[in-house]
Amino acid sequence: MASIDISVRGLSKHFGPVRAVHDLTFDVPAGQVTGFLGPNGAGKTTTLRMLLGLVRPTAGQALICGRAYPDLPSPRRTVGAVLEATGFHPGRRGRDHLRIAAYSAGLPLARVEEVLDEVGLSDAAGRRVGGYSLGMRQRLGLATALLGDPQVLVLDEPANGLDPAGMAWLRDLLRERAATGRTVIVSSHVLSEMAQTADRVIIVARGRLTFDGPLDRLEAEAGSLEEAFLRLTTDHDDAAAAAAAR
Repeated sequence: MASIDISVRGLSKHFGPVRAVHDLTFDVPAGQVTGFLGPNGAGKTTTLRMLLGLVRPTAGQALICGRAYPDLPSPRRTVGAVLEATGFHPGRRGRDHLRIAAYSAGLPLARVEEVLDEVGLSDAAGRRVGGYSLGMRQRLGLATALLGDPQVLVLDEPANGLDPAGMAWLRDLLRERAATGRTVIVSSHVLSEMAQTADRVIIVARGRLTFDGPLDRLEAEAGSLEEAFLRLTTDHDDAAAAAAAR
C-alpha cells in the first residue's frame, strides 16, 4: 500500500461570511500523480495555500509527512511548490534567482545547474527574468521547486503558458517524479491534460469534496473525465443554489 504524504482532515476556511473551503478530508498517496480539480472559486488555491502554511485554517488541519508545513525541519527538502509564475525580480537572471533560492534554503549550489537542465532552461539561464515568456517563468518556478529534490510536489496550474511540447514535457516530468515514489498533486483546469497525466483525482465544488478516487474508476462510471467533472461540479452547484433559494 502506498504511503500517505499529504493528509487533510476537516479543513475549512472562512473569509468573513464566505466559506471558501468547507470540511475537506482527503489523502494524497505517494507514487502517484493526483489531479486537484474544480471550477473557478471552488477553493483549490485556498486549500493549497493552507497546506503550505500561507493561510491559517478556520478549522481542521493539512499535514505533509505528518507535520504542518511550518513544523517541517527542512521544508525545501520535503516540499517543492509552485502556486504562481510570479515573484521573480525582473532584473535578475534566471541562474542568479536559483542561486539565491538555493543559498537561502541551505541547498548545494550544484543543484542549480541540475535543475536548469531538468526544466530545459540552461540556454536561457543567463537572461534576465523580465524577458522570459510565461512558459519560461513556469519552468523557472518548477526549477525553484525542484532545488531540494523534494518528496512532495505541489503545483497550481503549472501548464499555464506552456505550448503543446511544453505540456508533454511537464506530463513526463510529473509522471517520472511519481514513478520514483514521490507525491505529486496538481491543480489544473486543463482536463484533457489531467486525463493523460493523473492516476487519481480529487474534485471540489464550492469548497466541498465531490469525488476522491482513481481516475480510471471515474472514467469508467462517466465515460470521460470531462463528463464526470461537469456532472460532479454542475450538479453540486445547482443543488447548493436550490438549497439556498429555499
